Amino acid sequence: MLFFQHVEFLWALVLLPVLVILFINIVKWKRKTAKKLGNPALIKMLMANYSPSRFFLKFLLIVCAAALSVVGLAGLVTPDKNQKVHRKGIDLVIALDVSKSMLANDIKPDRLERAKQVISRIIDQSTDDRIGLVLFAGRAYLQMPLTIDHGAAKLYLSAASPDDVPTQGTVISQALKMSYAAFNPNDKTFKSVLLISDGEDHDEEALSTAKELGKAGVMINTIGIGSPDGAPIMDEQTGTYKTDNKGQMVISKLNEKELTDIAHAANGTYQLYTSTDQVATNLTSALKNIGTKEAGSVSSYSSFKQYFQYFISVALFLLLIEFFISERKKSRIAVLVSLIIFMLPNNILTAQNAKKYITKGNEAYKANNLDEAESEYREAAKNENVKVTADYNLGNVLYKKNKLEDAVSAYNAAIAGTNDNVTKQNAYYNKGVAYQKANKLPECITAYKNALLLNPSDEEARQNLQRALRQQQQQQRQQQPKKDDKDQEKKQNQDKDQNKKTQPQDQQPKPQPSKLSKQDADEKLKSLEEKEKALQDKLHKVKGVAPDKPEKDW
Repeated sequence: MLFFQHVEFLWALVLLPVLVILFINIVKWKRKTAKKLGNPALIKMLMANYSPSRFFLKFLLIVCAAALSVVGLAGLVTPDKNQKVHRKGIDLVIALDVSKSMLANDIKPDRLERAKQVISRIIDQSTDDRIGLVLFAGRAYLQMPLTIDHGAAKLYLSAASPDDVPTQGTVISQALKMSYAAFNPNDKTFKSVLLISDGEDHDEEALSTAKELGKAGVMINTIGIGSPDGAPIMDEQTGTYKTDNKGQMVISKLNEKELTDIAHAANGTYQLYTSTDQVATNLTSALKNIGTKEAGSVSSYSSFKQYFQYFISVALFLLLIEFFISERKKSRIAVLVSLIIFMLPNNILTAQNAKKYITKGNEAYKANNLDEAESEYREAAKNENVKVTADYNLGNVLYKKNKLEDAVSAYNAAIAGTNDNVTKQNAYYNKGVAYQKANKLPECITAYKNALLLNPSDEEARQNLQRALRQQQQQQRQQQPKKDDKDQEKKQNQDKDQNKKTQPQDQQPKPQPSKLSKQDADEKLKSLEEKEKALQDKLHKVKGVAPDKPEKDW
């Protein structure tokens, strides 16, 4: 009996009629455009080398390849009826931390690789359980829904990396919520979540979320990966250890307390990673206390005959044929292929050189060799692959060299060259710092506002914005009295001139007595001193923010 393992992929076939409609519209558009160009006979002569039949053949090959690919992804199989098995087990969702802090190597080769080894061993020992996989960092994603296909689970696990989650950080509460959403809501028991992390959480809702899951009948077991003393984090993009904006090396430490509290809140256990076999065995023993259920809806066969490879192979073959068919009657595909092969190594070499410039620039920056760092970053900025990073780092160098206008230009280039909101927010923040140092308060205030629009929770940008606004108000107040004093002085001079004209030469103006009594003057002086003291206290309460903002993106 033939059937598809992943029927949901067949929905992609509805896109084929859309492709047909697009093709028809393109053909009509080509005909209308040809008629508008001029004399039909002349146009026909100019298009003598164009073959409509080849254009149609190319489209037909693409449509057939797309259809075959969809059928292949759906997984057509034939089960072995003699090896049908009924499974009894639990539903286990594994929440794996893939933030950059998991790249710390206090556990060799690094925390993430050791976590993968533990999960792989647990999957091997959970033969009758359904396994799901959630990857999380600054956000959580359901990488694989609950399944008895443990081979697929290991495949997803092996490919897990920090690149799978674009938003960095560690938000455990979202991981727990996403794990709970993967369960069948009709099942009140037989559910467990395994959380593997270093516990370096940037979220305060993790414990309350764990308590809610515990009340819903979900057991949460936690495994701590790392050491309390911590270790530096390797930045894969630069090949150096990660530092904050102050140049200090980032040390990621294991937070055992939070992982222990989460486990206890949901009737689970916490384990510190010591060895792969020991941790996997202890967890398997703990899961036996949940009990097992008959997985009737997922009764399966122990072996299948797969047919997807045939569909995928034919699809690739059709695409290969389409690639070498030209719409022209005289094809120059061979020349084009040779040109691409010739240029490809140069492009790869250029990208590698640009990455080396970034690395050298970082090393020079840490050594406070700003001229060399500027030179390396400018060379790297010539390559589009790393231009955004080079422009951003160049802005930091120029800021330290007190070339504030050039630094702002570099930050603007980084903003214009990226769609990543995190990079934009950091560049806007640094623009604000540069403008503030240059005493250009209106531009400084605009930059901080743009940074807060991208990240409203950035307290440092908010505090710097408030400080800039206060400075602007103080400047305005200082300028206003000067103007009033000039007007008053001008008026007094006019009065003196008038008095000189009207008074006799030997008569001197009498001094005007003060209209304030001594008691009134003392009270006003005391009131001014109290206001000054209150203003100083308020300024002391506002935390000063250093120009170099430490970014927690690990």
